[in-house]
Amino acid sequence: MIKRFLLIAAVVVSGCAGPQITTIQSVVDTADAPYGNVLVVSLFSSFARRRALETEIASQLTERGIKAVASTTMMDTRTPLNRETIVAMVKKLGSDAVLVTQLASLDTETKLKSGSPQATYNVRSTYYYNVWSVELTEYTEPPNLELKHSIVLATQLYSAKTQQPVWAIESSSKMTQNFDRRSGDTAVINEAKAVAGALARAGLLAE
Repeated sequence: MIKRFLLIAAVVVSGCAGPQITTIQSVVDTADAPYGNVLVVSLFSSFARRRALETEIASQLTERGIKAVASTTMMDTRTPLNRETIVAMVKKLGSDAVLVTQLASLDTETKLKSGSPQATYNVRSTYYYNVWSVELTEYTEPPNLELKHSIVLATQLYSAKTQQPVWAIESSSKMTQNFDRRSGDTAVINEAKAVAGALARAGLLAE
């Protein structure tokens, strides 16, 4: 089913537009589609990142009437992510397809931005006519590291029966992240919606 895994840390950040989808492999003639029971798998080294994306994709597919299960709900961080593990999950769930997402490329540009200074003034009158005492206090934030990412994720759909890929896309995103700030879930949600939408448009989901 899956001959080789590319386990690379995923970067999931906020401040991004929806991904651009490119079809890499159109639905093959031998595909036993449509599919109604999909095992969702992501191949990242971070278990938390895998779980976040898988859970959101499974949720998006479920909303479309498909039975979809994230592989991370059936394992923990000690479970090996390999062919044997996935085949066992497919048999247990009775899945008719496996959706696999992995990182295809990641380019990151870093830029150090100076913090914005802020000033406060304390003005007091004096004993002299039209003379004022002014105290200025200036606060400067530490420099902030800004990361600009160009990320491409590759997604393939495998038939559980033939164990062969029947469809593939790439999704490209450009996003910005402040290094010292926690990222939100926007990118994960956008990616999941894009993948589910592409599956539906390709006629791969059972109604």
